[in-house]
Amino acid sequence: MYKFLYSRICSLYQQQAPATGVGLFRLLFGLVTLQETLFLLYFNHLIFDPIPYLDVEFPMIYLFICFWAVVACCVTVGYRCQQSIIANYIFWLVFVNFTPMQRDFDGGFDLFMIGTNFFLIFMPTDKAFAIDALRKKLARPFVHYSKYPQETVSKLAYYVPVAICLGFLYFDSAIHKMFAEHWRNGLGAWLPSSMPYYVSALDMSWLLNNEILQKTIGYTIIVFQFTFIFLFHVRRLRPLYFVIGAGLHLGITLTFNIYPFGLGMLIFYTLVAPFSWYRIVGSWLQAESPALTVFYDERCPLCNRTVLVLNHFDVFKCIDFKGAQTYAQQFPALKSVSEAELMTDLYALDGQGHLYSGVDTYAQILRKMRYTFLLGWFMQWPGIYQIARGYYRKIADSRARVGCDESCLYESEAIKATLYDRYFTAKDAKTVRRSCHRLSKFLLLLFVLQLNSSLHYGIVYRLDWGAKQNALSHALVNASNSLIMLSQTFLGITPHALYLHDHFEGYNHLIALTYLDNNGEERWLPFVNEQGRLLAPNWGRVHSMWANIAVTPNIDDLRLRKFIMKVTAFWGIKSGLNLDATTFLVKLKKIDAPFTWRKNLRNDNLSGTWDTIGKVRWQGKRVDIKLPENINLL
Repeated sequence: MYKFLYSRICSLYQQQAPATGVGLFRLLFGLVTLQETLFLLYFNHLIFDPIPYLDVEFPMIYLFICFWAVVACCVTVGYRCQQSIIANYIFWLVFVNFTPMQRDFDGGFDLFMIGTNFFLIFMPTDKAFAIDALRKKLARPFVHYSKYPQETVSKLAYYVPVAICLGFLYFDSAIHKMFAEHWRNGLGAWLPSSMPYYVSALDMSWLLNNEILQKTIGYTIIVFQFTFIFLFHVRRLRPLYFVIGAGLHLGITLTFNIYPFGLGMLIFYTLVAPFSWYRIVGSWLQAESPALTVFYDERCPLCNRTVLVLNHFDVFKCIDFKGAQTYAQQFPALKSVSEAELMTDLYALDGQGHLYSGVDTYAQILRKMRYTFLLGWFMQWPGIYQIARGYYRKIADSRARVGCDESCLYESEAIKATLYDRYFTAKDAKTVRRSCHRLSKFLLLLFVLQLNSSLHYGIVYRLDWGAKQNALSHALVNASNSLIMLSQTFLGITPHALYLHDHFEGYNHLIALTYLDNNGEERWLPFVNEQGRLLAPNWGRVHSMWANIAVTPNIDDLRLRKFIMKVTAFWGIKSGLNLDATTFLVKLKKIDAPFTWRKNLRNDNLSGTWDTIGKVRWQGKRVDIKLPENINLL
């Protein structure tokens, strides 16, 4: 097995692919992380306070989440990629393992994000859509951007993260699905889509009421997950796996209220997409010919750096920058402009032969770059134009000119090579072999860790072999648990037994919370509505808290009381209620979770009547929750 793995890695090591997909993957990962930090900022009192707003245990948590958000922004824009990605990995580790997020507010994708972030540390994330790529060019401002080759990366940067983070995950999940009756019946997507706690506001009844289509979707998912790791890399099959996988996770994002999980998985398909698609889309988006030609002083460091910056953000390639000393005489429209004037201002020519200079040139650049059109239009407003012209004149007249060539290093600060550059850009055969051996051993270790997790939870746990243990098997199980603890914490390797029969069997009730206003009228907290749906923004990890921990097929009275306390305190105070003067009501509604297909199940579960089964009263920091002795029997 090792020889086969080594030979495959060596064959892919020096095969090159566009860097676009990897850069886009990093950008989207940063955005998903950023939205999660904003979510934590909004719900920080619910998640981290023992009693929301009333007993604040982590007063500095808000500041640390803000730091995390800044790091996520750096990951998104690709600024100091290596350092920001490592910092982001540490934030995920700390928040997931050392805060209440670990047990009570599991987002359903936290460990997946840790594993993804780990691989990002070793990926060439600074090659595309990154400020770091611009910083490298700015270090040598007298080298024209056209002399930099198109960035490419090893195909390993695409295949390895997908195989480990998606391939292993899918295969492990498919093993668990074989133990679930509704998945074996082809209804794995249909059942959770019919449960009020799990669905978004998008009504998909027309799709759910087609039994044949639902079973086709269910069985397709199983086949897709079992075969993905073996076939996703096959060139002719990549479009098929891209369409099915992206469609699956886009559907999760839109139809379920666990959108972070859907988005976290969906971004991986930037690495699954066929390489030719990036070339085709890139050529389609780029302008056929430049809409504006800009002339700059080739001896001015500031002008050269400005050109590099503008070209970096000119993603549609609408602007062509040319050195005035070299090319000005080739354009008749510039013959009326003296050499002194050319060296003083930035001049530009559009396709109609109109000549611009100074601030007008910058306004035209912004307008022609398409997505910055409004900025260019705004720059020409009366008042704004005069202010911009004053600043431009002040800078243009004071800039320095030097006699330098392409060998000049303008910045003294050297940009450090990333881990990818150190280990995956070797040219000599000896270094290549050494890198391939290291990677092969590491991937083999990951395979063993994933196999341990899959066998432990997918076979040993499911078949209840623990009840038949002898001394040797007991020692093996303990060793397996220790490995799982390490691999789960630092690599995100965990069982993916999501929404199986043991999750839905007996899940025949919903619980919601209302309150009585000053007039004695019953009103719903902005949490669970009259249908039983969890309202936005109570999705993601807040949904997990309520639908997977507080309310389950077998409700734990202690945990239910804990989360009723948290929700009434958080939403009560956030809604402007006086907790001490407000009576909260606990409501219960019956639903069905069958393992065989039934028409209109979603609509039936969203309808129905609620019964009041308890009351909640606050007095200072103490709460009195009156509930039946055994809710499971109601």
